[in-house]
Amino acid sequence: MTKMTNDNLDYTLFSWSKQKGISPLEVTHAKGVYLYTADDRRYIDFSSGLMNVNIGHGNQRVTDAVVKQMQKVSYVTPSCVTEVRGELGKKIAEITTGNLTKTLFTVCGATSIDNAIKLARLYTGRYKIIARYRAFHGASYGAMTAGGDPRKLASDSQQMPNVIHVEDPYCYRCPWGKEINTCSRECVSHIERVIEFEGPETVAAIIMEGESGSSGCIKYPPDYLKKIRALCDKHGILLIADEVMSGWGRTGKWFGVDVHGVVPDMIATAKGITAGYIPLGALIVSDTIANAYNDKPMMIGLTYSAHAVACAAALEVIKIYEDENMVANAATMGVYVEQEVEKLKTKHRSIGDFRNTGLLGCIELVKNRDTKEPMAPFNAKPNEMEVMNKVAAKIKELGMYTFVRWNYIFIAPPLCITKEQIDEGLNIISQALEIADEACI
Repeated sequence: MTKMTNDNLDYTLFSWSKQKGISPLEVTHAKGVYLYTADDRRYIDFSSGLMNVNIGHGNQRVTDAVVKQMQKVSYVTPSCVTEVRGELGKKIAEITTGNLTKTLFTVCGATSIDNAIKLARLYTGRYKIIARYRAFHGASYGAMTAGGDPRKLASDSQQMPNVIHVEDPYCYRCPWGKEINTCSRECVSHIERVIEFEGPETVAAIIMEGESGSSGCIKYPPDYLKKIRALCDKHGILLIADEVMSGWGRTGKWFGVDVHGVVPDMIATAKGITAGYIPLGALIVSDTIANAYNDKPMMIGLTYSAHAVACAAALEVIKIYEDENMVANAATMGVYVEQEVEKLKTKHRSIGDFRNTGLLGCIELVKNRDTKEPMAPFNAKPNEMEVMNKVAAKIKELGMYTFVRWNYIFIAPPLCITKEQIDEGLNIISQALEIADEACI
């Protein structure tokens, strides 16, 4: 190991990981869709870091914008105003649909979700939150509880109260054993029954990802979010859209909800707002909610809310999305990825399903297409990850960095990616899938 890695291992802690026996990439610099390491190797980044480096790595326009802002002022308290804060807020209001016109700036996705939950409870006077099991909303106690991701199980005893989880519209593995073309949207009627059981007058909000992310890119039925919106309207419940991962062009639209033609009451977002260059989150709310606090205090806030340097980074990143037509490119390249993965299906019997929206997708690997037995189960234990660990190691060996989890291989590259680079990445995945094919039964 080099001094770089030794210092990291000796003096820092690694998220979601054991602390010994790991072999992290020694990244020295990055450009576009590629990471470069200390041993002069190049890795194609097929998950945009953690689905956040949407504009690609090393764009010096962001550097210049950040330096320029720091030469003016880096930090003022959130009770003060800066020019860049107002400009960013106005720009966000322009690109969001409906009456989502006011933004509270946070520091990350989890703080966006936490403040959305707080505000929903304060605004409605209700206290219950309905959320999906197969969703990840962040790693703070509130956001972690709202999600159903099993990473929270170690902290179960400290969960936030009054969160009710519901089944997912997981069409590939429908909990009700139905097919999407003939079902009666039991995934929606199920939520309606839960609302009735819990008492609609107690439910403050339903939280849904704009598009499913790290839990497997579960594809909503075409009318699912519209029906959830209608349920919310019927019972006076707020709809919170988690656009931390699916926002900022990732789905081929500015936000995942735009794919479904739905306007939520709040959008909680982060990641792509600065493309990961500097931490920043945002809670975008309707003018109806905002106006309720015109004459009374809104009792939420953060020390680093509307940090001027982070706002400058975000404003420049949004300009890059626009100037380089990255949102449209995500839609176009997403179609190309789907076409090419269809070809891979004919070659690799381990591919059970591929779910994708824009450039937010994942391949689900199975041991048998007929039985759909997963190559590794949901919340797999280490001994159940043998095949998938080998697949992940092969991907890394061949020069790719991407998110591999349970029986999922994620395909979510930067929005600036080209067809040639997609071919390069899918060729690596194809070679790694040969390992999975051998495990099929």
